[in-house]
Amino acid sequence: MKKILLPTDFSDNSWNAIKYALQLFKDQECNFILLNTYTPIIYQFEYIQPSSAQFGLVDTLKEASQKGLDELQKNILSEFNNPKHVFTKISSFNSLTTEIDDLYTNNIMDIIVMGTKGASGVTGVLFGSNTIHVIKNAKCPVMAIPSDFSFETPHEILFPTDYEIEYQAKHLKPIIDIAQNHISRVNIMHVYTGNDLTEAQQKNKSILETSIKNVAHLFHDIKNQNVPEAITNFQLKARINLLVMINNKHSFFENLFFKSTINQIGFHLNIPFLVIPSGK
Repeated sequence: MKKILLPTDFSDNSWNAIKYALQLFKDQECNFILLNTYTPIIYQFEYIQPSSAQFGLVDTLKEASQKGLDELQKNILSEFNNPKHVFTKISSFNSLTTEIDDLYTNNIMDIIVMGTKGASGVTGVLFGSNTIHVIKNAKCPVMAIPSDFSFETPHEILFPTDYEIEYQAKHLKPIIDIAQNHISRVNIMHVYTGNDLTEAQQKNKSILETSIKNVAHLFHDIKNQNVPEAITNFQLKARINLLVMINNKHSFFENLFFKSTINQIGFHLNIPFLVIPSGK
């Protein structure tokens, strides 16, 4: 059974991501783990000597969290009652990233699907800080769903890569699974920087070709563009429904997302974005 973690802060954005996940995996047997984390603000400052008033507040937050998850499950079942899907609810007094780490350590999930912004969704910001932390630190694949994206079957997947990673099954399995389940085509895009591929890059490209041979795919070499520009232009000319990247340290991925330009990226991400950790 596929184990899918759905973090929620009960915002419209997180509900949209949950609806996406339920439709993406509708033909697969899944356990969806609905997760809500809560921490009172005062805990961040005065946790040295917790008073009874603070414990009272924690109880209130816990109750609200559990009630919210019950309500959420009820909404899911009324709109997407699927015999292949079961649900687990976790309400946790913890920060989202720490809780996700703990759950991963306990082998609770295979993939995380979440919204790009939280309840305080700031306009013009690509990702909320929670999403950035999760993408940056998660040890399993994370799929971020833009708040205004209505579900589309991911028939065309865009996979930009610099061939700087020794592809392993764990890197490619999430892409292959989606492609096989939805009869998708994978568009592998390499942005050409003026230098020929090194021997290592050639070798990695061959591994990729062999690994992906059973799904429809195309290789694209793009010249005279930077990566964000190439992604934007490709999205415009092909109807891409899913962007996939491997988060390998010191790669163009890291430069794209975790430098000071995090919220002024040159492309507007308006499609779901799957990030696969490179792992060690």
